[in-house]
Amino acid sequence: MESMLNTATGESIVVDIYDQTYHLRGSDPKYLEQLARLVDARMRAVAQQGATVDSLRVAVLAALNIADELVLLQQRLDAQTGRMQQTLKSRAETLAGMLDAVLQDTRKAG
Repeated sequence: MESMLNTATGESIVVDIYDQTYHLRGSDPKYLEQLARLVDARMRAVAQQGATVDSLRVAVLAALNIADELVLLQQRLDAQTGRMQQTLKSRAETLAGMLDAVLQDTRKAG
């Protein structure tokens, strides 16, 4: 999957994140704005919960929150994919067994 955030190509936009202005470039400006709003909201939520005013510390804690969410979603996806693979394997084995039974019946009748 290719990232929509690309510093070399794409349209340039200006976003504000935690009272700082950033010039971003990417193939989908609306998506970049959505990302900027997400990061800004996370940083503000972290700042409200803690006593720190250091923007770097707030950014790192927000990044950790976002990374935690990403890892949990990846784990859920991996578990779901594993369940789907097991279901498909079970169905394939059932169908193979049914096909074998039909072929055996055909051989006996022929």
